[in-house]
Amino acid sequence: MQQDDASLAALIGSRICHDLINPIGAISNGLELVGMGGASPGGPEMSLIQQSCDNATSLIRFFRIAFGSYCDTPMISDREARQTVTDHYAGTRITADWQIDGDVPRNIVQLGYLSALCLEAALPLGGQLIIDQHGHDIVATARADTLRTDAAVWGLLTGEYGAQNDMDLRPSDVQFVLLSHLCRDRGIPITLTHGQNHIALAVTLPAGTG
Repeated sequence: MQQDDASLAALIGSRICHDLINPIGAISNGLELVGMGGASPGGPEMSLIQQSCDNATSLIRFFRIAFGSYCDTPMISDREARQTVTDHYAGTRITADWQIDGDVPRNIVQLGYLSALCLEAALPLGGQLIIDQHGHDIVATARADTLRTDAAVWGLLTGEYGAQNDMDLRPSDVQFVLLSHLCRDRGIPITLTHGQNHIALAVTLPAGTG
């Protein structure tokens, strides 16, 4: 079966995340067993290892949805979507809030997460991210006193660049490429709006979606 670039990238992302989450979970379980065996679970070394495992687990869960395939889990509850995005930004200078209620198709959660990652690039000093739904629009909003949207990669979302071939892309720009590909392939328009202290990224879903 032929796969387009975005679908192939999503399958690769799913495979990587799936293969990483199991050994990290095993390490976390092993730490619990070590603590039960008499080692001090509250010691600085154990706490550091446990914190690292928790951080890695939250990153993988978020990236598995943002960059992975949605075929294995077609729906995601609002509780899981909210907790996953909250855990992803825990300990950073960014606070994030998923405000869409009810179960949501995983491919739509993916668009919301990718939108948040794009807006994250506009928050060099931290700020607030909100993901909500207004009618057929999934809207991610970044709020901060300092916003940065001057990078050329934003042109992938606005249509200024039809392709990324002539751009000097970095690994940290991959969310811009994937979001633009997914929306283009699904016929979903992207709209960027700016204010003095905020920027909003909206993807307009076809009628009857969700």
